[in-house]
Amino acid sequence: MTELPYLNAIRMSYDTVAVDYAERYGTALASMPLSRAMLAAFAELVQAAGGGPVADIGCGPGHVTAHLDALGVPAFGVDLSPGMVEVARRRHPGLRFGEGSMTALDLKDGELGGVLAWWSTHHIPWEQLPVVYAEFHRTLAPGGYLLLGTHVGDEHLRPQQGYGHPVSYESYLLPPDRIAELLTEAGFVVTARLLEEPREGQKRQQVCLLARKPERP
Repeated sequence: MTELPYLNAIRMSYDTVAVDYAERYGTALASMPLSRAMLAAFAELVQAAGGGPVADIGCGPGHVTAHLDALGVPAFGVDLSPGMVEVARRRHPGLRFGEGSMTALDLKDGELGGVLAWWSTHHIPWEQLPVVYAEFHRTLAPGGYLLLGTHVGDEHLRPQQGYGHPVSYESYLLPPDRIAELLTEAGFVVTARLLEEPREGQKRQQVCLLARKPERP
C-alpha cells in the first residue's frame, strides 16, 4: 500500500529535528507540574485496572515513556520517525522503542492496559483522526485507559521551520469538545479533561483528555 504523503512529511521532518527536539524537551516535564499530575493519575488508573503495558504512541525521544516507567508502569514507545527512535534508544537504553504509525499499529487487539498520545496526534489530518482513535480503541483491553494531550484551536498550520530546521509537517487543531466527541464516537468514555491556558512564550491552549474503553461493548 502506498503511504499517505502526510506520514512521509512527518517522518522526514522529525528525523531532521530529532536531536534538537530531544535537547529542548528531554527534561521538559520537570517544569510542567500539571502534565506530571495527569500522567501520575493515568499511571495509577492503569495500575488499578490491571497494570497492563502502556504504549506511548508518537513517543519522540522517549522522555515521557521513561517518566511512566519511573511511575511503575510497563511502558514502551512507538514513533513514526526512525531518527526519534534512535535518539530514544540512546537516551533510555533500558526501555523498548520501535518504529510504527498510529494509523496502523502493529499490536494485537486488546493488548494494552493504556495508550498515551502525548502531543503527537495534532499532525494527523482531521479526516484521519477517526482511524487513529479506532486504533487506540482496538489495541486497548476492555477497561483500559487513553491519555491524550494536544494543542487545541480551530486552525490548519503549515510551519516552514521547526526547532531550527526546515520542516514539512502540518498541524490540524480542533477545539476540546470536538476531540472529546470524536473519542466518544470511537467508543471511548471521556472521564476527565484538563484545559491549560498558554504558558509563557506560547500562543494556544492545550488540553489533556482522559478516556476509558468500556469493559463491555
